[in-house]
Amino acid sequence: MNTSEINATKSSADPLDRLIFEQGLRIKQLFFDAEIDRMLVLLTNGNVLTLKLSDYKRLHNATTEQLYHYSLEASGSAVSWDVLDEDLSLKGFIKQAAIADTV
Repeated sequence: MNTSEINATKSSADPLDRLIFEQGLRIKQLFFDAEIDRMLVLLTNGNVLTLKLSDYKRLHNATTEQLYHYSLEASGSAVSWDVLDEDLSLKGFIKQAAIADTV
């Protein structure tokens, strides 16, 4: 964790920021199935977020090879696909999964 992340969490009232930056929740691995329009985000606490690939235009239009060519960034609090010019955060995944659960 860098200095700006430490300072942000000290003053953050956001429960997701606390979960990620103070409690250390991270992305462990991603899995994809374009046929059923799903991306699974395996978290370090053993939970799995289930998201629609179609919610992410660049991912939805990507090949399977491109999807699996990702790298975990910021100690697993974000993921990047250089070949797709796409960067997404764990916080965003959690929010999107919560929205999907309410629909």
